[in-house]
Amino acid sequence: MIGAPPGPWVDSHCHVPFIDDGAAPDAVVARARDADVAWMVTVGTDLVTSRDAVALAGRHDEDVYATVGLHPHDASRFDDEWDALVALAASARVVAVGECGFDLHYRHSSEEEQERAFRAQVALARTLDTTLVIHTREAWDETFRVLADEELPPRIVFHCFTGGPDEARRALDTGAFLSFSGIVSFRNASDVRAAAAFAPLARVLVETDSPYLAPAPHRGRPNEPALVGFVGAALADAVQRPVAEVAAATVANARAAFVPDPPPSR
Repeated sequence: MIGAPPGPWVDSHCHVPFIDDGAAPDAVVARARDADVAWMVTVGTDLVTSRDAVALAGRHDEDVYATVGLHPHDASRFDDEWDALVALAASARVVAVGECGFDLHYRHSSEEEQERAFRAQVALARTLDTTLVIHTREAWDETFRVLADEELPPRIVFHCFTGGPDEARRALDTGAFLSFSGIVSFRNASDVRAAAAFAPLARVLVETDSPYLAPAPHRGRPNEPALVGFVGAALADAVQRPVAEVAAATVANARAAFVPDPPPSR
């Protein structure tokens, strides 16, 4: 994409099948390649979207990976979808379980349903020896309580990190990576930038969470993986490091977080 900060970059969390701008998901992937995105992780939020993520990764086995999970909004579907999600999680190109956790802002599923689904996905990631992707919104204490109770999987990513330095410290104490979205570029996100500056560079990732949260200067338009370099540039500004250094670090961190041993292609 013209004007994107040079990479290469990794988009550690996106929802390519959700992008509705008239382009097929395969075209979205192609635009990301043109914008120097080395690879991306497209994320499932329920059974249908997890299947879509796995299918997309299967078609692009050089630069798309997938996750399988049940978002806290959809935790009420647990009984209907869980067995199929467990089976799907063993698919090639799947590198994580989630996104899962708590969202106590909208509460589309009850807190009890969210906790049940979260605990099950923590256990599944541990059983599969894979990464856990966490969504937490207005639920830091609830999230850390569950993590303190459970035996943790080998790698954890707090996606779309929205806390400040105190929450960053608590997350880092679990061994997690912190993934920063376009929010780090928002004018009113000083706490998020302070958290980024607090975190070691070896523990940070960049993501678009597309089609949501387009970074400055693209706010107000649908987001997509091709814009992840703008997130990276905003993160570099927050941590006062050169953009090239942040690009290289976040690519290496994404490899460590998701594919230390790359899964086989289909």
